[in-house]
Amino acid sequence: MYPSLHTTTTIHREPAPRKVLAKDGAPRGLLHSVETGAAADGPGVRFVYFFSGCPLRCAYCHNPDTWRFDAGRPVTIDEAIEEIRPYVRFLRLTGGVTVSGGEPLAQRAFVGELLKRIHDEFGLHTALDTQGYLGAKVSDDWLEAVDLVLLDIKHIDPAHYRDLTGVELAPTLAFARRLARLNKSVWIRHVLVPGVTDDPEHLARLGDFLLELGPIVKRVDVLPFHQLGAHKWKSLNLDYALDSVKPPSPEQVGEAVRILRERGLPAE
Repeated sequence: MYPSLHTTTTIHREPAPRKVLAKDGAPRGLLHSVETGAAADGPGVRFVYFFSGCPLRCAYCHNPDTWRFDAGRPVTIDEAIEEIRPYVRFLRLTGGVTVSGGEPLAQRAFVGELLKRIHDEFGLHTALDTQGYLGAKVSDDWLEAVDLVLLDIKHIDPAHYRDLTGVELAPTLAFARRLARLNKSVWIRHVLVPGVTDDPEHLARLGDFLLELGPIVKRVDVLPFHQLGAHKWKSLNLDYALDSVKPPSPEQVGEAVRILRERGLPAE
């Protein structure tokens, strides 16, 4: 039986960030951090921008420090571009750029302009790491500068999804179907949490939904739950409902992968 994950946690929705302007009037984004040699955020070696702000309150989030917009440092587009410039030649050969968070679509105007600049100026491969909840807020044109979407589907059952994240599942599934209509390449991510997201019936339903999307699904990553972010919850005085949950065993991960592969999906 699934635990009630949010009975002791107050789910606080972050308001949209106030428009932050530089002295010259240029809009600023709120950047939490960057990573210059990421190997798990898209194909190859990636430069990753982590943006602040997220409307979800996932029970297993390992970066709750990114939820609030005020956790980020203000940067202009030009300043964000300068952070990547020293690595451009290397990234052309080895990987590309990923925008993540938090939830990058929570700062969609700034992030969209940044992706466009990266495409136009450097020709780098770009990836959007998102839960898809705010996908309806961006236009098809906005998505043109995105080469790959890393779409995190946390649960396929609407009630369990709401319990796990605090928001509705339908917007994420609608965004996935829209990506299929646009023929946009997608890597699906599913965090395997014992007793929460590992039910075989639900995994099979997730697989059936992914099959509906067709060939845009290039990869399905089953990501083992871990406790590496638990200390952040404590430091932020947040109740952590999964404190006693252990990471899945290799056998549990293998079984989830098997269920998805049986449906012909590229799971690993």
